[in-house]
Amino acid sequence: MTSRPQPTRTRKLPGERRAEIVRTAADIALEEGLERITLRRVADELGVRPGLIGHYFPAADNLVSEAFSHAAAKERESLLPDDERELPADMRLARFLVRLTDGEYRDLSRLWLNARHISRFRTGLRTAVRTQESETRTALADLVEEGRCTGHFTTDDALGAALHILVTVDGLGAYANDDTQVDHPVLEDMAIATAERLLGLARGALRSRA
Repeated sequence: MTSRPQPTRTRKLPGERRAEIVRTAADIALEEGLERITLRRVADELGVRPGLIGHYFPAADNLVSEAFSHAAAKERESLLPDDERELPADMRLARFLVRLTDGEYRDLSRLWLNARHISRFRTGLRTAVRTQESETRTALADLVEEGRCTGHFTTDDALGAALHILVTVDGLGAYANDDTQVDHPVLEDMAIATAERLLGLARGALRSRA
Protein backbone atom coordinates (compact mmCIF):
# COMPACT_ATOMS: atom_id res chain seq x y z
CA MET A 1 0.00 0.00 0.00
CA THR A 2 1.49 3.29 -1.07
CA SER A 3 1.06 6.40 1.04
CA ARG A 4 -0.53 9.46 -0.45
CA PRO A 5 2.03 12.22 -1.07
CA GLN A 6 1.59 15.13 1.31
CA PRO A 7 1.26 18.64 -0.11
CA THR A 8 4.38 20.73 0.21
CA ARG A 9 3.93 23.68 2.53
CA THR A 10 5.88 26.82 1.89
CA ARG A 11 7.31 28.27 5.05
CA LYS A 12 6.70 32.00 5.07
CA LEU A 13 9.14 34.52 6.42
CA PRO A 14 8.15 35.79 9.89
CA GLY A 15 7.30 39.26 8.62
CA GLU A 16 5.12 37.87 5.85
CA ARG A 17 3.30 35.50 8.19
CA ARG A 18 2.68 38.20 10.77
CA ALA A 19 1.30 40.58 8.13
CA GLU A 20 -0.96 37.81 6.81
CA ILE A 21 -2.32 37.18 10.30
CA VAL A 22 -3.08 40.89 10.82
CA ARG A 23 -4.78 41.20 7.42
CA THR A 24 -6.93 38.14 8.11
CA ALA A 25 -7.93 39.45 11.53
CA ALA A 26 -8.79 42.83 9.99
CA ASP A 27 -11.06 41.12 7.44
CA ILE A 28 -12.84 39.29 10.25
CA ALA A 29 -13.26 42.57 12.14
CA LEU A 30 -14.76 44.33 9.13
CA GLU A 31 -17.16 41.52 8.34
CA GLU A 32 -18.21 40.40 11.83
CA GLY A 33 -16.75 42.70 14.49
CA LEU A 34 -13.65 42.90 16.64
CA GLU A 35 -15.16 40.57 19.23
CA ARG A 36 -15.00 37.74 16.71
CA ILE A 37 -11.22 37.85 16.48
CA THR A 38 -9.74 34.87 18.32
CA LEU A 39 -6.52 32.97 17.78
CA ARG A 40 -8.50 29.89 16.76
CA ARG A 41 -10.73 31.80 14.34
CA VAL A 42 -7.76 33.37 12.58
CA ALA A 43 -5.99 30.01 12.48
CA ASP A 44 -9.04 28.39 10.89
CA GLU A 45 -9.18 31.10 8.24
CA LEU A 46 -5.52 30.54 7.39
CA GLY A 47 -5.61 26.75 7.68
CA VAL A 48 -2.92 26.62 10.37
CA ARG A 49 -2.74 25.60 14.03
CA PRO A 50 -3.78 28.14 16.70
CA GLY A 51 -0.33 27.75 18.23
CA LEU A 52 1.19 29.43 15.18
CA ILE A 53 -1.02 32.48 15.67
CA GLY A 54 -0.17 32.46 19.37
CA HIS A 55 3.52 32.47 18.51
CA TYR A 56 3.11 35.90 16.93
CA PHE A 57 0.31 37.15 19.19
CA PRO A 58 0.39 35.48 22.63
CA ALA A 59 -2.52 37.72 23.67
CA ALA A 60 -5.56 38.03 21.43
CA ASP A 61 -6.06 41.64 22.55
CA ASN A 62 -2.81 42.59 20.82
CA LEU A 63 -4.05 41.07 17.59
CA VAL A 64 -7.36 42.93 17.93
CA SER A 65 -5.53 46.24 18.33
CA GLU A 66 -3.29 45.62 15.32
CA ALA A 67 -6.19 44.43 13.20
CA PHE A 68 -8.10 47.64 13.90
CA SER A 69 -5.00 49.78 13.23
CA HIS A 70 -4.43 47.99 9.93
CA ALA A 71 -8.02 48.51 8.77
CA ALA A 72 -8.08 52.17 9.84
CA ALA A 73 -4.74 52.93 8.16
CA LYS A 74 -5.89 51.26 4.93
CA GLU A 75 -9.05 53.36 5.10
CA ARG A 76 -7.04 56.57 5.41
CA GLU A 77 -4.77 55.57 2.53
CA SER A 78 -7.75 54.89 0.28
CA LEU A 79 -9.48 58.14 1.23
CA LEU A 80 -6.36 60.29 0.80
CA PRO A 81 -4.19 58.26 -1.59
CA ASP A 82 -0.58 59.21 -2.11
CA ASP A 83 -0.98 59.25 -5.88
CA GLU A 84 -3.34 62.26 -5.56
CA ARG A 85 -0.92 64.46 -3.63
CA GLU A 86 -0.28 66.64 -6.67
CA LEU A 87 -3.97 67.49 -7.07
CA PRO A 88 -5.35 70.79 -5.72
CA ALA A 89 -6.39 70.70 -2.08
CA ASP A 90 -10.06 71.37 -2.80
CA MET A 91 -10.24 68.45 -5.21
CA ARG A 92 -8.55 66.10 -2.74
CA LEU A 93 -10.90 67.17 0.05
CA ALA A 94 -13.87 66.75 -2.27
CA ARG A 95 -12.83 63.21 -3.17
CA PHE A 96 -12.20 62.41 0.50
CA LEU A 97 -15.72 63.45 1.50
CA VAL A 98 -17.53 61.93 -1.47
CA ARG A 99 -15.75 58.62 -0.93
CA LEU A 100 -16.81 58.66 2.70
CA THR A 101 -20.46 59.24 1.82
CA ASP A 102 -20.88 56.94 -1.18
CA GLY A 103 -21.70 53.87 0.92
CA GLU A 104 -18.52 51.88 0.32
CA TYR A 105 -17.20 52.63 3.81
CA ARG A 106 -20.20 51.42 5.79
CA ASP A 107 -18.29 48.41 7.14
CA LEU A 108 -15.52 50.72 8.31
CA SER A 109 -18.04 53.00 9.99
CA ARG A 110 -19.32 49.97 11.87
CA LEU A 111 -15.76 49.02 12.78
CA TRP A 112 -15.08 52.47 14.24
CA LEU A 113 -18.28 52.27 16.29
CA ASN A 114 -17.28 48.82 17.46
CA ALA A 115 -13.73 49.86 18.34
CA ARG A 116 -14.73 52.97 20.24
CA HIS A 117 -17.22 51.00 22.30
CA ILE A 118 -15.04 48.09 23.37
CA SER A 119 -11.92 50.25 23.74
CA ARG A 120 -13.45 51.36 27.04
CA PHE A 121 -12.43 47.96 28.37
CA ARG A 122 -9.22 47.26 26.42
CA THR A 123 -6.23 49.51 26.99
CA GLY A 124 -4.34 48.43 23.88
CA LEU A 125 -7.30 49.04 21.61
CA ARG A 126 -7.98 52.38 23.26
CA THR A 127 -4.42 53.45 22.43
CA ALA A 128 -4.83 52.21 18.84
CA VAL A 129 -8.08 54.14 18.41
CA ARG A 130 -6.52 57.34 19.72
CA THR A 131 -3.49 56.91 17.47
CA GLN A 132 -5.59 56.37 14.34
CA GLU A 133 -7.86 59.30 15.24
CA SER A 134 -4.82 61.52 15.65
CA GLU A 135 -3.28 60.48 12.35
CA THR A 136 -6.51 61.03 10.43
CA ARG A 137 -7.07 64.37 12.15
CA THR A 138 -3.54 65.50 11.32
CA ALA A 139 -3.83 64.40 7.69
CA LEU A 140 -7.10 66.30 7.22
CA ALA A 141 -5.86 69.41 9.06
CA ASP A 142 -2.72 69.44 6.88
CA LEU A 143 -4.91 69.24 3.78
CA VAL A 144 -7.08 72.12 4.95
CA GLU A 145 -3.99 74.18 5.79
CA GLU A 146 -2.57 73.47 2.34
CA GLY A 147 -5.82 74.68 0.81
CA ARG A 148 -5.74 77.81 2.95
CA CYS A 149 -2.18 78.60 1.84
CA THR A 150 -3.05 78.12 -1.83
CA GLY A 151 -6.17 80.26 -1.60
CA HIS A 152 -8.71 77.46 -2.03
CA PHE A 153 -10.09 77.79 1.52
CA THR A 154 -10.68 80.87 3.66
CA THR A 155 -10.57 79.39 7.17
CA ASP A 156 -8.10 80.75 9.73
CA ASP A 157 -8.27 77.57 11.82
CA ALA A 158 -7.32 74.47 9.84
CA LEU A 159 -7.38 72.15 12.85
CA GLY A 160 -10.74 73.48 14.02
CA ALA A 161 -12.23 72.97 10.56
CA ALA A 162 -10.82 69.45 10.37
CA LEU A 163 -12.27 68.60 13.78
CA HIS A 164 -15.67 69.97 12.82
CA ILE A 165 -15.71 67.96 9.59
CA LEU A 166 -14.60 64.75 11.30
CA VAL A 167 -17.15 65.09 14.11
CA THR A 168 -19.86 65.49 11.46
CA VAL A 169 -18.58 62.39 9.65
CA ASP A 170 -18.49 60.45 12.93
CA GLY A 171 -22.01 61.59 13.74
CA LEU A 172 -23.24 60.21 10.43
CA GLY A 173 -21.25 57.03 11.05
CA ALA A 174 -23.14 56.51 14.29
CA TYR A 175 -26.07 55.38 12.15
CA ALA A 176 -24.04 52.70 10.36
CA ASN A 177 -25.82 49.91 12.22
CA ASP A 178 -29.29 51.37 11.66
CA ASP A 179 -30.91 49.82 8.60
CA THR A 180 -34.06 51.86 9.22
CA GLN A 181 -32.28 55.22 8.92
CA VAL A 182 -34.33 57.94 7.22
CA ASP A 183 -33.44 58.11 3.53
CA HIS A 184 -32.93 61.81 2.86
CA PRO A 185 -30.44 63.67 0.62
CA VAL A 186 -29.44 65.93 3.50
CA LEU A 187 -27.70 63.00 5.19
CA GLU A 188 -25.66 62.22 2.09
CA ASP A 189 -24.38 65.79 1.74
CA MET A 190 -24.24 66.85 5.40
CA ALA A 191 -20.48 66.46 5.81
CA ILE A 192 -19.84 68.06 2.42
CA ALA A 193 -22.13 71.02 3.19
CA THR A 194 -20.42 71.43 6.58
CA ALA A 195 -16.99 71.55 4.93
CA GLU A 196 -18.15 74.06 2.33
CA ARG A 197 -19.56 76.37 4.99
CA LEU A 198 -16.45 76.18 7.16
CA LEU A 199 -14.04 76.70 4.29
CA GLY A 200 -15.83 79.57 2.54
CA LEU A 201 -16.93 77.57 -0.49
CA ALA A 202 -20.13 77.90 -2.51
CA ARG A 203 -22.79 75.25 -1.95
CA GLY A 204 -22.10 72.31 -4.24
CA ALA A 205 -18.52 73.35 -4.98
CA LEU A 206 -16.89 70.29 -3.41
CA ARG A 207 -19.14 67.71 -5.01
CA SER A 208 -18.55 69.28 -8.41
CA ARG A 209 -14.79 69.12 -7.80
CA ALA A 210 -14.96 65.44 -6.91
